[in-house]
Amino acid sequence: MKIFQYLLLGALLFTTGVFAQLQAVQYKDEAQILNGLAIKPNKATAQKPGILVLPAWKGIDAHAKATAEKLSKLGYYAFVADIYGEGNYPQTTADAGKMSGFYKKNTLLYQKRIELALAQLIQSGANPDNIAVIGFCFGGTGALEAARKNLKVKGVVSFHGGLGRDTTLPINPITTKVLACHGADDPFVSKDEIAGFQQEMRDTKADWEMVYYANAVHSFTDIDAGNDNSKGAAYNEKAATRSFEHMKLFLNEVLLK
Repeated sequence: MKIFQYLLLGALLFTTGVFAQLQAVQYKDEAQILNGLAIKPNKATAQKPGILVLPAWKGIDAHAKATAEKLSKLGYYAFVADIYGEGNYPQTTADAGKMSGFYKKNTLLYQKRIELALAQLIQSGANPDNIAVIGFCFGGTGALEAARKNLKVKGVVSFHGGLGRDTTLPINPITTKVLACHGADDPFVSKDEIAGFQQEMRDTKADWEMVYYANAVHSFTDIDAGNDNSKGAAYNEKAATRSFEHMKLFLNEVLLK
């Protein structure tokens, strides 16, 4: 009898939409097919805010998916962007380095792919006037590019992202709020890059903050990154937990007030 009751309860929870699920969304950048993922909050209304999730250098991964699912449970619409597009997904770290490097050098193309994904987030039901962008590693760089482009978003969060900017582009005032979550021991971001980013934030009159996490290197939020700091990229549970809480506070401020 109890088994039947559990099964019935599970069926009711599923049919009432208590457990939101990621849904595949195909969209395009001209002829290039892009394959993103959308998820709605459990009690979806058009007035609820949305979060665009920009994945790390290997493209849409388990970490990006899990983050979108967590955001939906917090009451946000979420959309995981496909930056590379169908037929261009990295199979190795060398591929990932080449592909992400291309978009870092071709900033306007990267910003365009982000803007297209934002349109899909809004189309899924998110309030177009209450949007934020978050990203991890390569995606963290993308979150900062959304701020530099002054896309119509209220805030951006970069987790262990590259901080450098395209110096061929002009520096414009940044109107969106910025949070940079950074591993204190990240070997892939130089002191000069950090100093340059902070000066950029001052020069653009941005409302920004930067949080350092002790004993954390690159990829500190990604549980699949292993735990060997000597490799330069590793998971750090404390830093991951603390940075997620810092993000929640930031989102509460910029989206929910």
